[in-house]
Amino acid sequence: MRYNANWGIDMTQKEIHFGVIGCGLMGREFASAAARWCHLLDLNFRPVITAACDVIEPAREWFRTAVPSLRLVTDDFRRLLDDPHIDAIYCAVPHNQHADLYVQILEAGKHMLGEKPFGIDLTANQAILQAVRAHPDCLARCSSEFPFTPGAYRIAQWMRAGRFGRIIEMEAGFWHSSDLDPNKPINWKRRVATNGEYGCMGDLGMHVAHLPLRAGWKPVNVRALLSKIIAQRPDGKGGLAPCETWDNATLACEAEVGDPSSGGQRFPMTLSCKRIAPGHGDTWFVRIWGTDLSVEFSTQNPKQLRTLPYQPGGIQEWHVLDLPYKSAYPAITGNIFEFGFSDSILQMWAAFCDELANGQDGMQQPFYCATPEETAFTHQLFTAALRSHDEESTVFLK
Repeated sequence: MRYNANWGIDMTQKEIHFGVIGCGLMGREFASAAARWCHLLDLNFRPVITAACDVIEPAREWFRTAVPSLRLVTDDFRRLLDDPHIDAIYCAVPHNQHADLYVQILEAGKHMLGEKPFGIDLTANQAILQAVRAHPDCLARCSSEFPFTPGAYRIAQWMRAGRFGRIIEMEAGFWHSSDLDPNKPINWKRRVATNGEYGCMGDLGMHVAHLPLRAGWKPVNVRALLSKIIAQRPDGKGGLAPCETWDNATLACEAEVGDPSSGGQRFPMTLSCKRIAPGHGDTWFVRIWGTDLSVEFSTQNPKQLRTLPYQPGGIQEWHVLDLPYKSAYPAITGNIFEFGFSDSILQMWAAFCDELANGQDGMQQPFYCATPEETAFTHQLFTAALRSHDEESTVFLK
């Protein structure tokens, strides 16, 4: 039961029963989003978390205490896969577990939203993609919430509408700075065995690539600059452990939209993933220069969208829009208030549940979550980036 925008009672909301595998940071964010579902208006679906799995007891206990709809809490993920009353799984585990768990989730006939990068490396991603193709009735998507912020969502609309004209150049990035502190303890993201050789690219890269890939702007080559900045960190046992993975990555690419031989074009695209960007708390940004329209948006100033519309011979003048709270899925929040990270998580989950409940053609709005095919392209790009750095050369993607 819910109240719709006209304050009438709507009895038609479909419940989607979820199990959560991995009850850490992002698992808790999903639980919070599900608890806030009344924040959204006029939806015919809602998620209900009925099961949670984690090997760490305090993580399980948080879910047990915070999620009243739970009827199963366990350290054995197979119990969730064997449960016929669970429709879908949200899986948020270290990268080295993706291939094993994602494949088993799909083979169990469960729909799935998985965390990036959808496999620790290219081989793991290919195994997941094979399982996706073998189970076409299961919806599989990858978590990527930043395109659901109002500024990014508006840019995605302009991409679909072809508003930019000929693309001059594009830059996108995801930067934070907590790793600047050398006293921050080592964790699984600093170890190749659990995070993978991609380092920061595997952890942050899907967020950066989501919008350009959705627009059909695909890198055809890459020259990568990768940095290891902090050599070792406290190991939690009184000693120091080596940091094995890349802290920062800048990928200079040529991107292609359409077929250059029949009216398409190539243009420069810079994609950056940085765990050590001094002063940046959690900055996702995109800049596009086009012959008809240029735009800049950053979560550092989440209410500000800069645009430069242009006509031949006209004035080149940047405009600054103070963005209202206008989201992909309407919410109770008034336009005068601010949109935040938890709101983008909620919007992403609405998109996943919308596609699951109504099919892609029946979605309330057209922007769906990142696809397995889009993750596959990021794996090709990141694998080429590793080779580019090793060889100090430009590597072409097949």
